[in-house]
Amino acid sequence: MFLIFPFSNHKITQFAISFLILNLIVLSQIFSQTKSHNKKMEIKLYSSAFKEGNFIPASFSCEGANVSPQLHWRDAPKDVKSFTIIVDDPDAPGGDFVHWVIYNIPGNLNELHEDVTPSRNIPDEVMFGTNGFGKISYGGPCPPAGKPHRYFFKIYALDTVLHHLETGATKQQLLSAMNSHIIAEGHLMGKYQRSK
Repeated sequence: MFLIFPFSNHKITQFAISFLILNLIVLSQIFSQTKSHNKKMEIKLYSSAFKEGNFIPASFSCEGANVSPQLHWRDAPKDVKSFTIIVDDPDAPGGDFVHWVIYNIPGNLNELHEDVTPSRNIPDEVMFGTNGFGKISYGGPCPPAGKPHRYFFKIYALDTVLHHLETGATKQQLLSAMNSHIIAEGHLMGKYQRSK
């Protein structure tokens, strides 16, 4: 007894190819959406003290008043709950040197004033981490004499507030706590060269 199929081999082949193409299109769309979802937004970070790639004025270094520069940002996601800022120097003799760790900056802010400290020019809920100098504060550029160093001011937008993190956290502790919570980031790079 022979089974009779209503389609010829040619039509079955066409159907299989069409089915395969349709599946590839659907998979491609899913992959594209996933890739788009995983891609973090970019925050634009600026300072009234210096522009991207320019030299940082001495007043924000250990050779001057050693205060933090004014920072402002835009293009942050609407659902951001808090911001984190880390400043480091990848050109330091011993490798990456951390100059500032500040977190739990309220998500509705888009600026930090000049000369921010744990007790000045900042909301109470903001927390400071420990920098490479061993202090819970901003520590400005202080490179050895020689070539200019680059200083990266990095901002991260988080989908949470790091309530479980105490004051004095290190950069690595902060990065670990932020893992999987970063929804956008950006940076501003300035240079500094020791005058003597």
